[in-house]
Amino acid sequence: MNTRRRILMSGASLLAGNAASAVFRTATAAEKESAATKPPIPAPAGQSYTPVVTLNGSSLPWKMDNGVKVFHLIAEPVKREFAPGMMVNCWGYNGSTPGPTIEAVEGDRVRILVENRLPEHTTIHWHGIFLPNGMDGVGGLTQPHIKPGETYVYEFTLRQHGSFMYHPHADEMLQVAVGMMGMFVIHPKVPREARIDRDFCFILHAWDIEPGTYIAKPATMTEFNMWTFNSRVFPGIDPLVVRQGDRVRIRIANMSMHDHPIHIHGYNYTVTETDGGQTPRSAQLPETTVNIAVGAIRAMEFVADEPGDWALHCHKSHHTMNAMGHLVPNMLGVKHDDLDVKIQALVPGYMSMGTSGMADMTDMVEMGMPLPENTLPMMMGEGPFGPLEMGGMFTVIKVREGLAHSDYGDPGWYQHPAGTVAWKLET
Repeated sequence: MNTRRRILMSGASLLAGNAASAVFRTATAAEKESAATKPPIPAPAGQSYTPVVTLNGSSLPWKMDNGVKVFHLIAEPVKREFAPGMMVNCWGYNGSTPGPTIEAVEGDRVRILVENRLPEHTTIHWHGIFLPNGMDGVGGLTQPHIKPGETYVYEFTLRQHGSFMYHPHADEMLQVAVGMMGMFVIHPKVPREARIDRDFCFILHAWDIEPGTYIAKPATMTEFNMWTFNSRVFPGIDPLVVRQGDRVRIRIANMSMHDHPIHIHGYNYTVTETDGGQTPRSAQLPETTVNIAVGAIRAMEFVADEPGDWALHCHKSHHTMNAMGHLVPNMLGVKHDDLDVKIQALVPGYMSMGTSGMADMTDMVEMGMPLPENTLPMMMGEGPFGPLEMGGMFTVIKVREGLAHSDYGDPGWYQHPAGTVAWKLET
């Protein structure tokens, strides 16, 4: 009888074999061009909503066919750049992980063609969406699996509005672990009382990618070393650029195996949606940190009335770091200068780390300390006042006054008014 360990190892071996034979596609320039710093595309004629901005991603185009919105999703091996200097072999949709966001309107009839270009079968589950049972996408339960080379058609009428996801329900441990997921946003048919000016979305995920390798280990259950917003790590993550006074919504889905307390600086926000629907106004509490459980979605709103560069990040400190090694000994306070000299005689260039904290690692990388192939420093990012010493699940909300409605380009770092920056006390 197979043990769980043998089963997991065989799954990992299967992925390694599949990866070796698969053709990993990199998204085209049009597919990977992010909308996060571009003006929102207008809603279709006759419909009033603010289109979603997918961090480091885009929305899936559609065509009308006799009153039905037709989308085409391609499940395939893809290459994803987590940040400059690190490219990962993943699985995803339409050249990217996460796949493009599907946007539609409550009451729409949608037809989604799902083409399988993976080396094994798959399906798609429409997470949180009300639909006929046979469209739910659970392989073996509600439909046959989609075999390599096949295309299946999902068609249903959207009977709700809110924030949802799509992901496989076939070999799910492996397929989700290596990047198969995407957002599905259904706008309300009747516009809300408070119009949203900027509407962002991204998915949280965790990866175990050993330095020098190019693919995640799907059998990992807890000890991950890369934490991503839309399969990107800071500083490779788009900023959220908004105009002062904008009403902002941030939709966040969690497809990792950890809960993530997402903390906003400078503001509080309220949870207005879950993947189960709208949050009653009486239940909306002001929060600065919203915990997003595994498999859950939360949509938070706030009015961007205070200009500046405000951090948005997971408050689990390890989740704002890259390439975390879980077996690193604690050297804090250990004096071993004499040992360094002896080791350098055998290993030229050896430097001990961690005796007075880990911040000096950033300086060592800047000084040219070599890293293993295809990995990232633990701490990254340069701000206007020096190293940000972050990575993983961290980005910046850039609130600016006077932005033109057609200009959401990155405005650079905030220029603080005189007397508003903390200063050094001279003694």
